[in-house]
Amino acid sequence: MLRYFFIGLGLFLVGLFAVAGFRGQKSGKPPIEIFPDMDHQPKVKAQVPSSFFSDNRGNRLPVAGTVPIGYEAPRSKDNPFPDEGKYNGVRFTAGTDYLNTGRFGDQWGTGIPLPVTAELMQRGKERYQIFCAVCHGASGGGNGVAGQYGLVAIASYHQDRLREMADGEIYNTIVHGKNTMLGYGDRIPLNDRWAIVAYIRALQLAQTATINDVPAGERAKLEALPQP
Repeated sequence: MLRYFFIGLGLFLVGLFAVAGFRGQKSGKPPIEIFPDMDHQPKVKAQVPSSFFSDNRGNRLPVAGTVPIGYEAPRSKDNPFPDEGKYNGVRFTAGTDYLNTGRFGDQWGTGIPLPVTAELMQRGKERYQIFCAVCHGASGGGNGVAGQYGLVAIASYHQDRLREMADGEIYNTIVHGKNTMLGYGDRIPLNDRWAIVAYIRALQLAQTATINDVPAGERAKLEALPQP
């Protein structure tokens, strides 16, 4: 009896698939869907009318004041520096666009136009590991995992050329890209770009620093440690 049950079940399934899955002729009608898998949802599609809105237009204008994700309007009023002062040897003045462009006029500037705190460095490290380390490597040596999959000409931050590059030019490269590197201006907000620049400088310093670069208080602690 069990044998006949399985034979009958098999014939039933074959018939079911023949009817539900194969029409046997061409048709402009939609196919029969036993499991639609949420293929059809009430949503607005580009260039498609919508009766939900009174003007029957599916495409809507952005809400006033919205900007694309990742971009920020140029800022100067909330610049954390006073109207005139210096930071890292660079003079900042009210209304300067260095924060947004990395330039002073037609020249690349140098200096991090945000307070370099432990929080900023931690943020820079986090963002670097997300967006940059895959190509440039955890230490900035250009040995990220992307190189193992055929991506060539990945720059090492420890070349003299990049050690001497102005902070503003590194910032600009993050925003707009360079050579085979795509720009990240639409994915990395303004403050995070500068945080990454600061972290890159820390990676560079970590490869070339000497005991004389360590603050006096910390240097004494290091010198007091047992020597190998």
